[in-house]
Amino acid sequence: MAVELPKAIADYFTADNKLAADAVSECFTADAVVRDEGNVYTGRDAIQQWKSESSKKYDYSVEPVSVALQGDKTVVTSHLVGNFPGSPVDLRYFFVLAGEKIAELEVLP
Repeated sequence: MAVELPKAIADYFTADNKLAADAVSECFTADAVVRDEGNVYTGRDAIQQWKSESSKKYDYSVEPVSVALQGDKTVVTSHLVGNFPGSPVDLRYFFVLAGEKIAELEVLP
């Protein structure tokens, strides 16, 4: 089932599946904030490093399976499969958009 996502979010998942940390970071505003696994990453450079490190550590693919709005957040549930502990897993991605870019992302189990 194809899930229709806002362009910035679709671009994020496309870049993430290509393990393209630089392209992932370009989906975000300059001062964006990402929260993942108890860490906070602020700004494109930190976001690029976050994605680069996770791509070096694990091979994975992610497929969005549902999308919903929750206040000002777009919540995407995705199926993540890879060589990481606990694989496969469904994660919820809470996106806040600012125009055509992602301003905030929180990834939760």
